[in-house]
Amino acid sequence: MKYQSKKKAIILLSDGTIFHGKAVGKEGSVFGEVCFNTGMTGYQEIFTDPSYFGQIMVATNAHIGNYGTLEEEVESNSIKIAGLVVKNFSYEFSRPGSKSLQSFLEKNNLLAISDVDTRALVSYIRDNGAMNAVISTEIDKVDELKQELANTPEMKGLELASKVSTKQAYFYGEPSAKYKIAALDLGIKRNILRNLAKRDTYIKVFPYNTSLDEMKAWNPNGYFLSNGPGDPEPLENAIAVAKQLVDENLPTFGICLGHQVIAISQGVKTFKMFNGHRGINHPVKNLLTGKGEISSQNHGFAVERESANKNPKIEITHEHLNDQTVAGISIKNKNCFSVQYHPEASPGPNDGTYLFDQFVASLK
Repeated sequence: MKYQSKKKAIILLSDGTIFHGKAVGKEGSVFGEVCFNTGMTGYQEIFTDPSYFGQIMVATNAHIGNYGTLEEEVESNSIKIAGLVVKNFSYEFSRPGSKSLQSFLEKNNLLAISDVDTRALVSYIRDNGAMNAVISTEIDKVDELKQELANTPEMKGLELASKVSTKQAYFYGEPSAKYKIAALDLGIKRNILRNLAKRDTYIKVFPYNTSLDEMKAWNPNGYFLSNGPGDPEPLENAIAVAKQLVDENLPTFGICLGHQVIAISQGVKTFKMFNGHRGINHPVKNLLTGKGEISSQNHGFAVERESANKNPKIEITHEHLNDQTVAGISIKNKNCFSVQYHPEASPGPNDGTYLFDQFVASLK
């Protein structure tokens, strides 16, 4: 597709700032919170990660789509981002056996715009914070878009787990596995299930609003609270389940949104970050071992450090080395721990996979 033949498009931020680009295929308008991911690879996994639901993704890597897409490189059954903004969109792709990113976007009916000065856009977001935005090919309707954008709900206070959670419980892994794990699906990634299953566990994945009694009826050895999108505070059922798990000292592991839910269940506060952490090279320090880890991260909310420090039940186990935010906690004298980053990676490094070993060891 020639540059001249692509339809003009814009990204309009909630403060009125406009960046210009060109449409990649689909036309129209989509709304959501704008965020950026600094990963050089792994775009297909990022786009299908349920934690990104409702967000317009800006890719900081200059070229997106150049190695195509593969059927197995997905983290859920569909694209979860609301829209995509890139600098250079590659219609050509190099990897044998792959299909084009363009066909993948068309199959998932995703609006994307290219030829945007993403370096300037990301710098602006970094300086001014995450905010709602619209990407649109309706460039002659800016006033109407501004009005609709003003009425778009803010991410703070937004419950989104129900939008991405499974509607019915399902199983993953081998039924003959040594251990059974009940997973509360707040937006679970497939690679989490893969990591658990290859450690001799059989997983039953339950909808986000399942009670602990319902999960207990399956008689699992341990419980997992998954990653997911949106604000953790409205997740009243998940918070109640986490509190029961801790009170009854049942083996529990939480990742990302699940980590925040566990913290809230113990009276610790969370907050909306000025800019979230989204990338595959974030440095984390394990405060128990003193070792550093390079981690995959994707979150716009975090556990409030001061609140965690004041809580006698909480031990901070990991911290983010860029800004000292809480990256992991454990509950003292209880079989429960959680992290704010993604040890399953996909995309990203595998420095944190020991946490799955730690969880399975806790089942014994």
